[in-house]
Amino acid sequence: MIDAQTMATPAHSSDTDLDRIRTVRRWSPGQCVWCGGDEDVDLYRNEPRCSPCRDKEEIIDEARKFVGMYGLRPLGGTLQSDDDEEYEHRLAARDARRELGEIRLPELPDPAAVRKALRPRAAGVVERAETAAAPSSDAPAQPARKSETRTSPRASSPRTTTARAAASTTVDVAQLEERVTGLLGQLDAVDAQIARIGEPNGLAAKARLKNLENQKATVLRTLAALEKARIAAAR
Repeated sequence: MIDAQTMATPAHSSDTDLDRIRTVRRWSPGQCVWCGGDEDVDLYRNEPRCSPCRDKEEIIDEARKFVGMYGLRPLGGTLQSDDDEEYEHRLAARDARRELGEIRLPELPDPAAVRKALRPRAAGVVERAETAAAPSSDAPAQPARKSETRTSPRASSPRTTTARAAASTTVDVAQLEERVTGLLGQLDAVDAQIARIGEPNGLAAKARLKNLENQKATVLRTLAALEKARIAAAR
């Protein structure tokens, strides 16, 4: 016997399936390659990973180092341990793995697409520099350059080179200043998070603090390299 409730069930199920298809999570550049999150995305093992994912990976790494250092049974399986510290590491690693599995994207992105999104924009900067240098060196001074080439070819080449170098330096310095501003803002955010954690309690807080300290060290090294590049460009 078919009643109204039986007939309505397939339609409801079909609507639910369509909603699930529409809301499927997909990766896009700037997001975490594992979960698609966009919270404090940074490179981790040469891949863009968000802060929650990095914290969980750090917990698993700490547990793996602990059992390896003491020659204990590898992670996985039961939580059977010889002492409380080993048990705490195993439990934290199991929970971190479970949480990573729950937030994993239905389909991980193509590694080639991820590498393409991570390529530096140096080629674009060089192209803009050459485009800016071309009108000032070619169009206005073309007649004079022809005459100079016949009389003193060595005199024209340094002028053209100097003009191109000056335009390239101007574009590079502007790009450097923009990157430095962004990195300083990132450094302030990292310092604020470190201050909020304070004295870490538990493995998760320790892993989070270590991750933040690594981020801070990376930002400081990048700022130092940019400062050297700025000084070289100013010369």
